[in-house]
Amino acid sequence: MTAASRLDIQQLHADADRDGITKLVVGAIVHTADRVLILRRSAEDTFMAGIEELPSGGVEPGENLLTALERELAEEIGWTGPLILDPGFVAHFDYISGSGRRARQHMFGVPHHARPIVLSNEHTAYRWLHPADLADSDVTDETAQAIRDWAAP
Repeated sequence: MTAASRLDIQQLHADADRDGITKLVVGAIVHTADRVLILRRSAEDTFMAGIEELPSGGVEPGENLLTALERELAEEIGWTGPLILDPGFVAHFDYISGSGRRARQHMFGVPHHARPIVLSNEHTAYRWLHPADLADSDVTDETAQAIRDWAAP
């Protein structure tokens, strides 16, 4: 079960199709109080080794954005069960993937609700970061902007 009132997931998919996007990615701005969960990628990873990032990953064939988000949260931080989203919040940015495809990453706000964080082998550490301290992180500029947008009043 997913609470996503005021989010039109079908429209997000349609917009990406209209814009020629061939790869979809989802991410979660997992938050508690005024801090956001940031993961550290393994230094041995073949993709963006060692950087900090949000829990995120590609949408697989046959998945919609929310199904992919649930799967990614289970894979990367060990979450299962109902997914509760911040009502109405979604941010996105476009980029060219490593394979040359037009990609769009959608990020959703997800309250922490004191669930345990269990990292996958893709990540070596996590921390809670206040949006005002993003300069102390090496998240991408696009991810930092999405966090700022989430934190804006």
